[in-house]
Amino acid sequence: MDSPSNPTDVGDLLLQQGKLTERQLELARRRQSRLEMPQHRAIIDLNYASEEDTHRALAVLNSLEFVDLCREVPSRETLQSVPVKLIFHYQMVPVTVVDDLLTIAFSEPPRQIELGNLRLLLGKRLKVVLSTPSCIRSIIKTEFGLGAETIERLRQEQGSADPNMEIVFDVSAGETNTEMDATIADFVDQILQEALRLQATDVHIEPYHASIRLRYRIDGMMQAIPVPVGLRPIYAAIVSRLKIMAGLNIAEKRLPHDGRIAMKMGKDEYDLRVSIIPTKHGEAVCLRVLGRKSLFLDLAQLGMEPSQEALFCELTRLPQGLVLLTGPTGSGKTTTLYAALAHASDESRKIITIEDPVEYQLEGISQIQIKDDIGLSFSSGLRSVLRHDPDVVLIGEIRDRETAEIAVRSAQTGHLVFSTLHTNDSISTAVRLLEMKVDPFLVSSSLVCAIAQRLARRICRHCTDEDTNIPDRIRQEMADILEIAPGNVRAHIGRGCVECNHKGYRGRVALYEFFVVNEEIADMITDQVKLGDLRRAAARNGWRSLRDSAWSKVQSGLISVGEIERVTRRLDLKQIFETSGMSL
Repeated sequence: MDSPSNPTDVGDLLLQQGKLTERQLELARRRQSRLEMPQHRAIIDLNYASEEDTHRALAVLNSLEFVDLCREVPSRETLQSVPVKLIFHYQMVPVTVVDDLLTIAFSEPPRQIELGNLRLLLGKRLKVVLSTPSCIRSIIKTEFGLGAETIERLRQEQGSADPNMEIVFDVSAGETNTEMDATIADFVDQILQEALRLQATDVHIEPYHASIRLRYRIDGMMQAIPVPVGLRPIYAAIVSRLKIMAGLNIAEKRLPHDGRIAMKMGKDEYDLRVSIIPTKHGEAVCLRVLGRKSLFLDLAQLGMEPSQEALFCELTRLPQGLVLLTGPTGSGKTTTLYAALAHASDESRKIITIEDPVEYQLEGISQIQIKDDIGLSFSSGLRSVLRHDPDVVLIGEIRDRETAEIAVRSAQTGHLVFSTLHTNDSISTAVRLLEMKVDPFLVSSSLVCAIAQRLARRICRHCTDEDTNIPDRIRQEMADILEIAPGNVRAHIGRGCVECNHKGYRGRVALYEFFVVNEEIADMITDQVKLGDLRRAAARNGWRSLRDSAWSKVQSGLISVGEIERVTRRLDLKQIFETSGMSL
């Protein structure tokens, strides 16, 4: 089908520009019709074209100028030339003021009646330009703070604009009984919605003497989020609201709390793990965001290399043995373990998990929540689990010698056991089990594979560009590992764009390191074994370090050299002293 010479909608124009394929345009139009939404929103939702390209096309079709507000940020004087209420209500940003001509940026072409109202309210001639919703939201959030409109409304409801006035939150009966309570609830919802929109994994709210700090962990990195001025007086009300949502005791402010909130945004459901700790200036809140839709990942979606994926698939089919995952908190171990369970699950196998906490709820799998206060620990729970004749057992974490011994013995008696252990790399797991006083014979005969895992930020696909500044030592290292000529080494970086909030990264990909215990290595596992000897033996049998395994992802353009350095770099004293001109 030939695209029309005179495009009639955004999709046609993007098709002409080569930003969309005909198949993508067809699917976008189906979504547009089914959900009764504007076509450009359907295209962005499906991630077929970037937000910037789509809104540039929308501007062309409406004969409007496009302004990149992420690069051309208006001055504070210009932003303050329009009442805050109007900026929030119309979700627009004043760009420039020249005499009586005011240029205003919208994310959607405004209706004539809206423009007429604005002309009367502002008393100026208006010039309309378009920008992306992300840039407009970013400017409003940076200038006024997240949820500023809601906080301003709350002050008006209280009849005072004094930011130092303490606001009392009525939480009787655990309901929002007043307009003020509903406003607090709206503000908390805005915090959570923004976290989900930015795909944050954690939300941190921390009180200090005269301020409140809100931060999201996005792609593994903490990012500060601007908040409105004067938020400190209502902080206790915000914490109370979160406690109510999590079913916690709002009166207890001296002890740590842990709870859970189930919520949804659109059709997507989420679980929030709530952790509250008392600090000098009030209770600090941490929310871990768990997306239920990520539970049923196919093994192919984990980011393993083809050989790693094939090996991992075979591990899930084993009749017995111990498979351990190692990595720091937030490295994706739970996702990998649940993907393994989903692959191992069928009608012929019984699967039981014992976790602290149960992060995701899996259909068809029996899950046990640890409760140390009543004596239900990993070790005691595991004994009961084994009496239920399971085929596959998931232990959330091996924390002590007793749990470790039960796990390795279970792996010897016809059970396939998955668990996690805290070590620096995959090979250290064998040594760590020995340090926990587990019999070397049990370790060597039960441990099948140890897998180290990290998460690296993925280069934004909308602004990826070739990296022409690869250091010589990195180029040579990649060439040696990938067995290619140094001239054929390739790497990419993200330049930064609207889609990735000008970070250059969007999303994450897992890096894996597999340590398979064969007969040669099993014979070496004794009380006197040295880590270096194990590492050399593993290398002879095909083991590759996390760093070595990751270079193929750099060559393919998934992750950058800088990200590999950040995730896998170790302290090299020799290089440090050589660089500084000193000697050891």
